[in-house]
Amino acid sequence: MTKPHEDPIEESRRIAEAAKKKKVGLKLLGGAGIHAHSPSAQRHPLKRKYGDLDYAVSKKDRKAVMSLFQELGYEPNERFNLMNGDRRLYFYDPDNGRQVDVFVDVFRMSHEIDLRGRMEHEHPALSPSDLLLSKLQIYEVNRKDLVDIVALILDHAVETGDADDIIEAAYIARVAAGDWGFYRTLQVNTERLRAMLDELEVDRDLVNVRLDALWRAIEETPKPLKWRLRAQVGDRVRWYELPEETRSPYQPE
Repeated sequence: MTKPHEDPIEESRRIAEAAKKKKVGLKLLGGAGIHAHSPSAQRHPLKRKYGDLDYAVSKKDRKAVMSLFQELGYEPNERFNLMNGDRRLYFYDPDNGRQVDVFVDVFRMSHEIDLRGRMEHEHPALSPSDLLLSKLQIYEVNRKDLVDIVALILDHAVETGDADDIIEAAYIARVAAGDWGFYRTLQVNTERLRAMLDELEVDRDLVNVRLDALWRAIEETPKPLKWRLRAQVGDRVRWYELPEETRSPYQPE
């Protein structure tokens, strides 16, 4: 096969094609995943450059993924993969200085998103709902993340069903009801998102209406006793993780 492309979007398409041929359920995450779903991310004012590629995969495809990336010209971080390969894998593209991060079954950063049973669709990226959660769960969210979220919300209706091309309000509400900390980070980042909207020449009313619909679903979903007890403690105890970046052995200090 050819070497990895310099452009990460072109490279994500090459990886998707190879995964499809080998029937490996590899799903694109992050900004590149949103780019694959959202036309708004592909044009001004929400278009941006992308760096490393992030993926999710089911545990049953873990070994196939390890073979796939090596065939595509990537070098595995063997020490990290040996110690953590049941939940996370790293690969490195030495030609372009780019890292690939693969989460196995569960996406873990500031919070956890259980992806088991949510990677069976045909699209090469995670669903819009899981992509939205993966961005909104970042406690130290940055402007690029917020721009990606705006693109996703502009292009996908917030509905109560479970179609592949919508933001599933009921699903996101269940995640928020299962963990007060996750709920709180969603709340904080929604406020940050609304505050940043004035800086963007987009349909702000549409974004706000869809955020309102999402939050109605979240607030109307019953919360268990454990959630309510944690809510009483509130911000006095930290409710999020600050994940450390794992450096590839091939990357310069």
